[in-house]
Amino acid sequence: MPVDAQVWGPYVERSRDDWAALAESTAMGLDAEALERVRGLGDPTSLLDVREVYLPLSRLLTRYVLHTGELHRSSNEFLGLSVDRTPFVIGIAGSVAVGKSTTARLLRELLAAWPEHPRVSLVTTDGFLLPNAELERRGLMHRKGFPESYDRRALLRFVMEVKSGREEVTAPVYSHLVYDIVPGEQVVVRRPDIVIIEGLNVLQPARVRGDGTTGLAVSDFFDFSVYVDADPDDVRSWYVQRFLSLRETAFRDPRSYFTRYGEMSVEQAVRQAEHVWDTINGPNLVQNIRPTRGRATAILRKDPDHHVQWVRIRKV
Repeated sequence: MPVDAQVWGPYVERSRDDWAALAESTAMGLDAEALERVRGLGDPTSLLDVREVYLPLSRLLTRYVLHTGELHRSSNEFLGLSVDRTPFVIGIAGSVAVGKSTTARLLRELLAAWPEHPRVSLVTTDGFLLPNAELERRGLMHRKGFPESYDRRALLRFVMEVKSGREEVTAPVYSHLVYDIVPGEQVVVRRPDIVIIEGLNVLQPARVRGDGTTGLAVSDFFDFSVYVDADPDDVRSWYVQRFLSLRETAFRDPRSYFTRYGEMSVEQAVRQAEHVWDTINGPNLVQNIRPTRGRATAILRKDPDHHVQWVRIRKV
C-alpha cells in the first residue's frame, strides 16, 4: 500500500517483518502439539507463522478487549447502570480453503492464553446452514455456502443473544463428514469473555427489504473482524489440493457423503474439484465473499505458499 494511501485511506498496512516485530517479547503460549491439533487439513501454518502473524494479532485484539471493557465501565457510570459486560465478539471471514478455520482456532488458543480473557468460545456458521432436505426443497443444494443457503434469522438471533448477555446460548452442529446438520446436537455458549464466529459470509451487509428498508446484519454485533485474503487462483489451487487429500482420508469413510469421490482416480478427482470450484466456490467468492473484505477490521493477505505477506488494520 503506498504511503499516501496509508495516510488518507482507512487502513494501515504492515509488512510481515514489521508486523512480526510487534510481538517479539511476547510469550507464545502455543506449542507444536497444539498447532497440529488446530491446523486444517493440508494447512502449512508453522510455529514461526504463529509467532510472526497470529501472536501480534492476539496482542492487538487483547488491547481492543481491554479498551472495550473500559468503555463499558465508563458507559455504566455515565448512565447510572450496573449492567454486566457482554462477550467481545470477533468475526472471521474468507473463502473456502483460504485457511480461515485455522486462523479462528489459532486465535482461540492464543487469546485464551492471555490472563485477561481466559474463556474463549468458537462457533462456526456451518451449523446455521439449512438442512439438506430443506436445501433440496428450495432447489439450493448446488448453492450450498451461498448466503441464501443459511438460516440467516437463526444466526442473527444467536449473535444478538450473545451480545444481549444471555447466560446460555445454543447453536446447531454441522458435520462435514455427512455434509449435513446433526439432529439434536448443539454447541452451548455460556457467557465467555470472547466469542469467535467463523464463516464464509459473516461480513455480509444487511439485506434490503422489499419496501426499501434494511434490517440488521450479523456483523453489526462484531467488536472486531478479520478477513483472510489471497489471490483467487491460489485459493483454487489450495482447494484442489485439499480435495485430493480428502480423497485419501475422509472421502473413504463409509459414513461420508462423498464416498463416491474416494473411488476416483487422481485425474478424475482433480477435474471434479476444479468443476466444484468453478461452478460453486469460485463464484461465491467473487460474488459474495470477497466484496465484504473492506468491511473487516483486519485483513491478512497470503501469498501462494499460504504465508501471510502483509496485514492491514482499519484505523480507529
